[in-house]
Amino acid sequence: MCCVVVLAVPRPAAAWGAKAHGLVASLADMQLSGEARVEADRLLALEPGATLTSISSVADDERTPLDAAWHYVNMPRDAACRYDAARDCPGGDCVVAALDRQRAILRSAASDGERLQALKYVVHLVADVHQPLHAGFADDRGGNRFQVQSLGRGTNLHAVWDVDLVDSWPGGTTVLLAALKAASRARSEPIDPARWAAESCRIVSAPGFYPVRREISDEYRVTWAPALRERLSSAARRLAAVLNDALASRSRAPTPERAPLLPNPR
Repeated sequence: MCCVVVLAVPRPAAAWGAKAHGLVASLADMQLSGEARVEADRLLALEPGATLTSISSVADDERTPLDAAWHYVNMPRDAACRYDAARDCPGGDCVVAALDRQRAILRSAASDGERLQALKYVVHLVADVHQPLHAGFADDRGGNRFQVQSLGRGTNLHAVWDVDLVDSWPGGTTVLLAALKAASRARSEPIDPARWAAESCRIVSAPGFYPVRREISDEYRVTWAPALRERLSSAARRLAAVLNDALASRSRAPTPERAPLLPNPR
């Protein structure tokens, strides 16, 4: 008599799933100022048919070893979620520094092609820094090494927060989007990716975030639903604020003066 052992191989987990990124981008799009919308549409027109939603996962789809570390930041477990750039972001290779760089490009006089690429990064990375496990701990690779059972299969905690909690939202994506709209109220606050990462880290550090029995039960989903809703709605609100700041400032930038035309010689 032999035994058959079935290994549960978790799918790779990289960032919020495409559905979550699309929700954040879609909701942010509804909150753009008129000036920001004009400039966003002008840049997106470089790729006919592109929208903020359609570009929201490009940074994952086209990820390379050069920018892989731009999607997350790790903090030590004993750091009380206080971000230290020298310690946590060596060489500027983390989501906090990458987001600051891409925002600067979007605000700059770089070419439209470079600014469109920066727009793709900004739309994606603002959402990423709000995924709690993208500001988690290096020892378990942001929950990738914490194996759990979810929806009847083996996976890991990072993938649960990337995809499963969104996919299993009661009533589906339409109901979740309505909940996010209700929670995403405009407010004035500084644009501060380091603070957003610290917020995510504090969620990861909260009691019960890592399920003791390594099972994502209905109770776990109910308990952490408000945190999921808050992170997605905050990501959308803050993405809109980032784009309103960067794109509107560029749309108001003065056009460089042209040199006077010299008279044609006769």
